Amino acid sequence: MAAFLKEIEKFYGTKEKNRQGEDLETFLEHYDPRKYETPSCTTDAVIFSITGELLEVNQLKVLLVRRSNHPSIGFWALPGGFAEMRENLEDTARRELEEETGVKDLPLEQFAVYGDYDRDPRTRVITTAYLSLVNEQDITVRAGDDAADAAWCSLCLKEKEVHTGEVSRKVWQLHVSNEEKGLDTRAEVEETCREGLIRERKFQVLTGGEIAVDHAAIIVQAMCILADRLLEKR
Repeated sequence: MAAFLKEIEKFYGTKEKNRQGEDLETFLEHYDPRKYETPSCTTDAVIFSITGELLEVNQLKVLLVRRSNHPSIGFWALPGGFAEMRENLEDTARRELEEETGVKDLPLEQFAVYGDYDRDPRTRVITTAYLSLVNEQDITVRAGDDAADAAWCSLCLKEKEVHTGEVSRKVWQLHVSNEEKGLDTRAEVEETCREGLIRERKFQVLTGGEIAVDHAAIIVQAMCILADRLLEKR
């Protein structure tokens, strides 16, 4: 089988042969990528908008698309999709964002990976989440690709429960709405956090409302990141 890449010089290492007596070219010729089951990779983009100065995260709106196909058909989701084999993840995020909403040329910050094995019924799908913040008046949104609709949706995030200890636990209630589109839904997201030199932080959907898959958790995590940064600025 031919090597996946045309240029392989940077992968020679010390140029010695492996235990089977193969150099790199021979190893790649015999390598079968189908030997192991491999997950699919996607990206999802949390695009927040603001009008005026951002003082707290409940001023934000988020750009969502209404899914026109399975899974989660009819639900609202973050713009995103599958990475192509010869495409960097940032390029996937930008391409999918433009294809589904018409929005392009935004700075994107990678902030999370969501990879629970049961997050998609089609196959094992691992998604990388990106974040951006724009002025709403600067962006024109139009639905495209497999999106039935695309719209800015208002957000309200509140703490519902807080439990402290070695592992702290919060339950966040997320209200997502757009009166014009008939969207008025609530989700609950659990945040668990282990503090220390190594910090373990996870966001998980308890109830998703009309927000697809685990996208409510991704939105809440992005809002928490911005909330922390706003506190740092004060």
